[in-house]
Amino acid sequence: MRASIKKKIIEVCDKKVEAKGTNVGLSFYANKNDYPEPLMEVATWWILTHKLDHFEKAVKIKKMVQKND
Repeated sequence: MRASIKKKIIEVCDKKVEAKGTNVGLSFYANKNDYPEPLMEVATWWILTHKLDHFEKAVKIKKMVQKND
């Protein structure tokens, strides 16, 4: 996954955890499909590579993204 997407995922995770705590869930799917290529890149990483559920804990996703740096 490209660095810009990893950075964005980490930012989103941090914001969600800050707002709602460490138990907050996160989904790969954005509300809009303004950027289909990055969405498919994240979906591939999320579903095909790691076989994750639709919603996962933000802290888990952040750790996974940082580990893959």
